[in-house]
Amino acid sequence: MSRSATISRKTNETSIDIELNLDGTGASEINTGIGFLDHMVTALAKHGRFYLKMSCEGDTHIDDHHTTEDCGIALGQAFKQALGEPRGIQRFGEAHCPLDEALSRAVVDISGRPHADVNLKLTREKLGELSCEMIPHFMQSFAIAACITLHVDVLKGFNNHHMAEASFKAMGVALRRAVTADGTNLVPSTKGALNV
Repeated sequence: MSRSATISRKTNETSIDIELNLDGTGASEINTGIGFLDHMVTALAKHGRFYLKMSCEGDTHIDDHHTTEDCGIALGQAFKQALGEPRGIQRFGEAHCPLDEALSRAVVDISGRPHADVNLKLTREKLGELSCEMIPHFMQSFAIAACITLHVDVLKGFNNHHMAEASFKAMGVALRRAVTADGTNLVPSTKGALNV
């Protein structure tokens, strides 16, 4: 059974189309209108080994907030839809990813309990045209819409580009590990159900 989803999310602020396959190869086509966000989401898809096609037309003439937030929400919705009932998966995933001097950790629980704790320690105002405050907000928006628990922490580093990119890579690897099949058809919960 294909673990894939197609999402079209349109508001007065953004128009987003997403195709996602959780069992891809890491190939992606990302066009959000914000170059650094494209770069980060490409890293997420690559290391998650997802196929991801994402396009967004947003009100970037105002600022980057709506586009970044809504891309996170739409991607989270697509992830939740593609996964379907969380059955026969590892459920938990974690990863440490370095990029030169930077080291980031991501921990995921496909729990049905939306929560995000993201601490990237970024000090610049912007990376390219993406506000640094919006980078953790993208991750939080994704986690809430996907109904997962997500912790992402930069453990060390001083180059903000490296710190952000290592964090997206770690998040991708952790998600890949969490959705990996465990060889059963069981729901990985003592409650007997997730997403309730």
